[in-house]
Amino acid sequence: MEKKQNRRKFLRNSLLAATGSSFVLPSIAKSFGNNNPETEKQDFVYRTLGKTGIKLPIVSMGTGNTDNPNLIREALNRGVKLFATSEYYQNGNNEKMLGKVFKDQPRDSFYIQTGAIGGIELDYKNGLYKSGTDKDIYLEHANGCLKRLQVDYVDIFILGFAARRESVFFKPLLKALEKFKKQGKTKYLGIGTHSFQPEAIRAAADTGIYDVVMTAYNFRMNNIDEINNAIEYAAGKGLGVIAMKTMAGAYWDKERTKPINTRAALKWVLQNENIHTSVPDCTNLDQLYQDLDLMADPELTKEEKSDLKPPSEGLSAGIYCQQCASCIPQCPEGLDIPTIMRSYMYAYGYKNLAQAQQTLKSTHIPESPCSGCSVCTVDCSMDFDIKRKVSDICRLGNVPADLIGSFST
Repeated sequence: MEKKQNRRKFLRNSLLAATGSSFVLPSIAKSFGNNNPETEKQDFVYRTLGKTGIKLPIVSMGTGNTDNPNLIREALNRGVKLFATSEYYQNGNNEKMLGKVFKDQPRDSFYIQTGAIGGIELDYKNGLYKSGTDKDIYLEHANGCLKRLQVDYVDIFILGFAARRESVFFKPLLKALEKFKKQGKTKYLGIGTHSFQPEAIRAAADTGIYDVVMTAYNFRMNNIDEINNAIEYAAGKGLGVIAMKTMAGAYWDKERTKPINTRAALKWVLQNENIHTSVPDCTNLDQLYQDLDLMADPELTKEEKSDLKPPSEGLSAGIYCQQCASCIPQCPEGLDIPTIMRSYMYAYGYKNLAQAQQTLKSTHIPESPCSGCSVCTVDCSMDFDIKRKVSDICRLGNVPADLIGSFST
């Protein structure tokens, strides 16, 4: 076994040295083919995704932070089954990358989850879809997802940014989703929720239409009991539950000098048996191997539990925003602080400037949003210095998109 591990480390390090990044050269990637005895699959723990009946490893793969097709191929070779993407990621280019990989694979060897954002008008602050939402345009974009992925259907189609009960029951989008499913273009429907999660999760279970809920879920959440109760309610009604945002920002500090023990963070998520699988973002081979290896022993050790505590009092706030929205009515400028903080996390935690800018622009933030306040009166539940963080990340709004793209990987 030790010989195999060393061999794997040698291959991984050779790849990284050859490319100077997390990308894998096609010629070298052939060493990761299914016929290579060194690519034996790890022992996986499986759970059933609710009433869908799909049995999945408890760790699946979020793809939004990578454009590396060879990383996806290696994940397939290692036994990953579910790949979560969205039209939102890289303006559809993430789906295109996946499509190039999947077109050469047997369709029954993988599951795809995606979602569309076109045609949707969102009131992020209040967690609602606006009346200007166009279901026909939404369906056009949903069909665009299939085209980019080069498939006739996806396994799970997600309605993104669901929050308040009214948004989960929003009739124009419900009708569009039902039509999409009746046309055979998706097997199952679900929602994705970043905010007001307990309300959204319970609402999804009550519609009788959704099969899956994908929710932000991690050790930093201060309303975890309420979320767990909602998840138990949904699972009891047969919904499959998928955890995202499992790494809670990946770092304790914006300088990225104090990484969160992401192995421990993911293990923490998996202790809840109502979480049927998780979709941590994966950008390189080290992350992939760690995510898959931990399934052989997903129990948290005492040391790992200790690692989930802030490394110092000064870093207790971290960079993960609870998305509780208690800050919004406190802000005299009416800023959508939760979404701005999510942009901050994408930039400093995940180093994904393109997604950070895309998220920031959705808030329509002015150039100097905090200039009129000498002292910030917002009392954040996580003790964020709101004014400092907002002033910091709002600079990203003026950076040309093509410049940001040149630094994205």
